[in-house]
Order: sequence, then C-alpha cells, then structure tokens
Amino acid sequence: MKITWQSLIPRCGKMENATCKSQKKVVPKSSSTSRISMLDLSSSSVLSLDISNSLVGSNLHAFTQAELKVITHGFSSSNFLGEGGFGPVHKGFIDDKLRPGLKAQPVAVKHLDLEGMQGHKEWLTEVIFLGQLRHAHLVKLIGYCCEDEHRLLVYEYMPRGSLENQLFRRYSVSLPWSTRMKIALGAAKGLAFLHEAEKPVIYRDFKASNILLDSDYTAKLSDFGLAIDGPEGDETHVSTRVMGTHGYAAPEYVMTGHLTAASDVYSYGVLLLELLTGRRSMDKSRPSREQCLVEWARSSLKEPRRLNRIMDPRLEGQYSEIGAIKAAALAYQCLSHRPKFRPTMSTVVKTLEPLKDFDATSSGPFVYTVSVQSDEPKEDQKEDKTPKASKSPNYRSNYLHKGHRL
Repeated sequence: MKITWQSLIPRCGKMENATCKSQKKVVPKSSSTSRISMLDLSSSSVLSLDISNSLVGSNLHAFTQAELKVITHGFSSSNFLGEGGFGPVHKGFIDDKLRPGLKAQPVAVKHLDLEGMQGHKEWLTEVIFLGQLRHAHLVKLIGYCCEDEHRLLVYEYMPRGSLENQLFRRYSVSLPWSTRMKIALGAAKGLAFLHEAEKPVIYRDFKASNILLDSDYTAKLSDFGLAIDGPEGDETHVSTRVMGTHGYAAPEYVMTGHLTAASDVYSYGVLLLELLTGRRSMDKSRPSREQCLVEWARSSLKEPRRLNRIMDPRLEGQYSEIGAIKAAALAYQCLSHRPKFRPTMSTVVKTLEPLKDFDATSSGPFVYTVSVQSDEPKEDQKEDKTPKASKSPNYRSNYLHKGHRL
C-alpha cells in the first residue's frame, strides 16, 4: 500500500475542528536512531497520523490555532516580520505557562498562504526534516499547527533576520569582513551537516534570504520546503523537477534536473560571491552585463590583481587581502561548471576555518592555488597590491521569491 503525504494527515481540512492528533503511536521504538525520510512516506505501509509521535525524538509541539493567536496577539500587524514564498511571518512570545516542558521564549510563526507559491507538501517537508534534524547551524523548529485548512510552523526567533536583509539593505551599516566570514563559515557547516548525514539531505534552495542570523550573527539555515533526500547506494543523483531561485541554481541541475550535493555547493559559491561583492545573485537594475553576478565576477575570482575591482566598496578596503584571495579562490572552485571539480562542503569548512581569524587590515605577499575549468595543472599566482575600488552608488535590486520554477 502506497502512503503519500496526503494520507499522512488525512483529516486536516476535511472535518470540522479536526486537528493533526493521533490516537496511537505507530513508529516502533526500535526506529529511534533512524530518521524518517521523504522516501519513507511513499514506501511505508503504516505511518502515524500524529507527526510529533511519528518523528521519533523530534520533541515537536502540536499547537492549536487558538494558541498561536494568543502567542502572536492575533497575528497583529505590529508583530509582522515579513513575507516570503511560504506566507507571512509574525513574531510571538510563548509564556512558560502555556504547556509543560515548553520554556518561555520569543518565536517566529510562519503561516502558509493558501494562495501562495507553496502548499501542504512543502509545509510537511519542512516538518519532516526540521522535526528530526538538529544542529547549531539549522534553525530550530519548535512546533507546528495543522488545524482545518491552517498550516503553521513555529521556530526559534532569530533577532537579526535574514542575511539578505543584513547584506543588501540600502540604508544600513555594512557587515564587516569578520562578520561576513563568520556567516560564511556557519552556513557552510549547516550544509556540510546535511550532506554528511546518515541519510544525506540536499537543501536545494540555498540563498541569502534562507540564512537567518541570531544576535551574535550565527548563521542558521531555514526554510526546508524544497529540501530533498539525496541519492543513496549506487545512485549518483536525484532526478526532480527544477525548483529553486534564479541566480543560485547549478547549471547542470537547470539543464538536466539531476540534483546532487554538488548542486548545493554551487549555490554556496554564489552566496560566498555575494558576501565578497555586496551584490545580489541577480539584479535587473544593473547594466545587462552585470545583472548575473556569477557571469560578471567569476573571471576576476582567480586573478588577485582584478579581485579588488569586484570587492564590496562598502567595506572601504577594511578586509584581509589574503583572506579575500583565499575566499575568492574557494568561490571559484564552488562555481565550477564541472560538478566533480567542486569541493565538498566539509572541505569548504576546513578552508574557511582560518579565515575568520584574519585581521581586516592584514596584507602581504601570498601564494595561492586555484582549480581551473580543465584538466590542466593548477597554477600559482602571487598577490598584486592595487588601490581599492571606489564606491558604487547603485544598490537597488529585485527580490526573487523562493520556489520559482526555473
């Protein structure tokens, strides 16, 4: 018998006052060390109706719509945080008296827009993955609500919002070099955790708006609606319809629909390039040759003498030249057109680790090695000190929503 996501919660939205409550726990205790994957939803013959019980060890709370209205003061406009492809997000506060075992804390409540770009499947995907995956660089899912037609998710509150807002806001203090490297390293650790899990996960929508920041600028991956289980055994890729965001998707994925962990690595390279340049991956407000960030900047990443021309002018030269060269070389490798030439995310983490300690004003001769797009030997190039680029006045850009089909 094939079980689909519709049959996982068959009563939601069909019966008056129906909620996602189960009458018994079906998943055996012996499964406590094995994560339920999305593939299990189409192969398992039995699955609990109560998500929090099915996802062993998730500790998720099943909230009611009434509880979330209290938490957010009726989804007040004063608590509105923003809106994406999933729907509106409101800030709330959980009182320690709400229910046993749930501490008092601020939260972010995301409400599925029934007329938006995503639906119940993406909502359920998020619950399945974040309900079981726990890591310092993944946003924590506290609970969910599935009542009548309502689909909501409750997360830990991230006070500094998304990297997109911090990096691209027109009227704001620029993120310093050390903070950018800290964010790059944290996001890399989150991806590495997903790729190296017992059941690997491909994130599929890695981008600045999906990286949330806490008060200390610790980066955490959020929004797992497009995540998918990676290939297992002898499989080399996952074949799927092309989903994601323009400017971040790997070229081989766009052309073939073949998805691998290397597809995420390419997206990471785009994000690292955004941190270096202060530009969006796609920006229709710029001249035609500069609208696609990768096409505009890629050739400069392997040339130290040209690198300063593309560095974010808002840094005002306050960055480590050696660190910038190393980060640029890493971005170049991640953006290789040949997936097999891209580094693994664990290699990315090892490369970035020392960069977070580089002084923002350090300089000096440095020899680095960068992979090129052929089978030719690697070549060493020495740093060339040239004056920093002047400020660019243009920071307008278009926001590309998640979930666009490419």
